Amino acid sequence: MAASNCCCSSTINLSTPFLGVRRRRRLVNLASDRCFRPMKVPPKVIALLWGPKRTAEHRKDNPSLGTFPLTGPPSENLSSAGVRPLEVCVSVLSSISNVPSKDWDACAMDATGPEKLNPFLTHAFLSSLEESNCAVKETGWLPQHVIAQDQFSNVLGVVPLYLKSHSYGEFVFDHSWADAYYRYGFQYYPKLQCCIPFTPVTGERILVRDAWFKDQVFSILVQALKKLTEKYQLSSLHVTFPSESEWHKMNDFGFLQRIGMQYHWKNRNYNNFDEFLMDMKQSKRKNIRQERKKISIQNLKMKRLRGDEIKAKHWDSFYQFYRNTTDNKAFLTKDFFHIIGAKMGDHVLLIVAEEEGELVAGALNLIGGDTLYGRLWGCLPRAYYPNLHFEACYYQAIEAAIELKLKKVEAGAQGDHKVQRGYLPVTTYSCHYIVDEDFRRAIQDFLVHERDQVKQVMKLLNDSGPFKVGLD
Repeated sequence: MAASNCCCSSTINLSTPFLGVRRRRRLVNLASDRCFRPMKVPPKVIALLWGPKRTAEHRKDNPSLGTFPLTGPPSENLSSAGVRPLEVCVSVLSSISNVPSKDWDACAMDATGPEKLNPFLTHAFLSSLEESNCAVKETGWLPQHVIAQDQFSNVLGVVPLYLKSHSYGEFVFDHSWADAYYRYGFQYYPKLQCCIPFTPVTGERILVRDAWFKDQVFSILVQALKKLTEKYQLSSLHVTFPSESEWHKMNDFGFLQRIGMQYHWKNRNYNNFDEFLMDMKQSKRKNIRQERKKISIQNLKMKRLRGDEIKAKHWDSFYQFYRNTTDNKAFLTKDFFHIIGAKMGDHVLLIVAEEEGELVAGALNLIGGDTLYGRLWGCLPRAYYPNLHFEACYYQAIEAAIELKLKKVEAGAQGDHKVQRGYLPVTTYSCHYIVDEDFRRAIQDFLVHERDQVKQVMKLLNDSGPFKVGLD
């Protein structure tokens, strides 16, 4: 059957220790929740494979993934101690606490450059997720961070990596892929996920020191990730929200390429919010002014708190706002917010709204080298404040970025309502290593059609954008 715009076709061999040998079937319609043609499988078998969410199986602690030689001109390539690295040893760590923060952060800083510091890649942020029991085995996020060291135990590169027993908290959706695997008697979980948990923020994922060996270490680490996937006998490895350059490089290593879409605001060297408004079409400018005016009419007072200005009471209140917004199905714990407040200092910006001195809403942002990252929002459940979400999450973030002279605000995924408020669509990336060849072909066909659809939507949104004609 030829693939149409909404389906992909491939053939798989249904040999599995759970179901025995089955005849070959064709995979179809991977784009929908009903990904494949239904097959008659005894209900008990489906229950065995699909059943309740399982915790990722614990593997051998800190397995070695091998030692690899480094090659380079002998006249250079000396370390600060005058010794040249000759080899790289790659291993897996069960906690980021096993890596000194200065070594992890040196890799992260070299990967991005200080001018583009990504706070989510720091040891402080990632260790906060583990210490607060957010990204741990019990929640389906078993840390399996990969580290590359030379023969003198100097850290040359690191990779944030997790063994996952589900697909929650990733923001690149593969639930239909998992469903397809289970319909055919294959196990999709656990899988390996290279990402920042609960954080749809683009950034480097293969964090390597900026030295003569960086290309070699990058290649060694990517190959090690694939080797680990096969060593654990997993279905797949996923690298979500990598940089565009990493996305292109990983295509050469057999990873499938996927794109998505987010909404970012661009600072065109504005001195204040009004200058930004003057770049917008008259109708959009008028609408934003009316929305902002409603905040003062409701006797709401907006504050931007940073670093030591954020007290324990603010985090306690914000956690309640966050739980309310997530219908009490929160991935992050109260401890997490207190820990990042203590560890990350001035990189944290909490925007709050007060009514007669009472905190009623808040929006959490992190400050990077050139970007303000909008992350979480929440408010009290008992009242409705028209336009407060727009004010706290979008307009206050724009004002803060202008004040801090940052180049952009990343407002995250979902919500084309952001376009009319100055946030335009940009491309996001992910890479997927699917072990089974037949499933890989089927998913690849689906991704080709999906990519065309994403590009078409982005073009339509940009063509109907809120800015005056001629702005870059």
